[in-house]
Amino acid sequence: MLPLTGKVALVYSDEYLKYFLGKSHPLRPQRLKLTVELMREIGLLDHPDLVLVEPRMASLDELKLVHSDAYLQRVKEMDKLGRGYLDYGDTPAFRGMFEASSLIVGGSIKAAELIVGGRVLHSFNIGGGLHHAARDRAAGFCIFNDVAITARYLQKKHGFKRIMIVDIDCHHADGTQEVFYSDPSVLTVSFHEDGRFLYPGSGFIEEVGAGEGRGYSVNVPLPPYTFTEAYLYAYKEIVPPLVESYKPEIIIQQCGVDTHFRDPLTTEAVSLDCYEKIIEILHDLAHKTTRGKLILLGGGGYEIGCVAKAWTLITCKILGVTPPKETPYFWRELYVRNALEIGETPHEPESMYDNERPPLSYEREKILTVVKGIVNSVKKTISSHAPLF
Repeated sequence: MLPLTGKVALVYSDEYLKYFLGKSHPLRPQRLKLTVELMREIGLLDHPDLVLVEPRMASLDELKLVHSDAYLQRVKEMDKLGRGYLDYGDTPAFRGMFEASSLIVGGSIKAAELIVGGRVLHSFNIGGGLHHAARDRAAGFCIFNDVAITARYLQKKHGFKRIMIVDIDCHHADGTQEVFYSDPSVLTVSFHEDGRFLYPGSGFIEEVGAGEGRGYSVNVPLPPYTFTEAYLYAYKEIVPPLVESYKPEIIIQQCGVDTHFRDPLTTEAVSLDCYEKIIEILHDLAHKTTRGKLILLGGGGYEIGCVAKAWTLITCKILGVTPPKETPYFWRELYVRNALEIGETPHEPESMYDNERPPLSYEREKILTVVKGIVNSVKKTISSHAPLF
């Protein structure tokens, strides 16, 4: 593995906690605070190769790189109203949402600026990854699509010709895919639970792009209960060959944690060490192909302790730090208190990893066989449209 040769930026502010969809909503801002506090307690924020950076507000022109004038005006109007929904029931309106959403977008753009400006090699905006929002609509808890806006910003502002977006959220990256569906200068790769079983009901292998972008939209729809080894098999078979053939100038990865076996909204079955191994693969690829240019963004994840641990393990990996096996006492108490306050059961607060194993171990061979078939179908389908495999 190539060693880390520069600084990592963690883009975060407590202002992110204002992206708050309601007390009963599953997208909990506490998970962001828990992540930063876990990093602090294990010493990452004092690491010489990590810098904690405040986000900035995205400008209206930057939001317009992806979103329509009419949609932005609607968000402003719903912001003033402070109630109702921006979609069909997943994304509630709230006062201050335009500013809160713009700050998250600005955080992802800041993560890109720090890399392009040579200040860091890698950056991680844990508040980002809101991949369902499309040009003229909100969706799936996402008001503005910071993933797509950041890629467009890199194209328009800095002239990037080949950008690769990898998305490991359990839900299909439908908004991001839609923005770049006809654009071969952005290769989108989404690993997600099969749309027949999970929102948003899209992301099938046959969704390969259109026009000049045909073949540059890659979807890997995984069966329910895909476990760590099967997931890693798919990731290793798909991502390294695509990086090698596409030769991106920069890589963006959305790091949703709702594929974890304890997530309350999904039925995938990966363990915490899966996220470590994924980022080890991608980190090495970035150093070999993009001179280290790697932007990480947050995403889904609805068990707040699992999210904090996964994103901390990811950060440890790109810093070359060995994480502790046990969580610090202060963080443990904070997690338990936050979980109980929102009506969740705290899971293994003392451990950085999973001691319990995912369910349905007796179906492992069956699931792995299905995953191998999906990978083969993806390669065959994409190869018929673009020279990527």
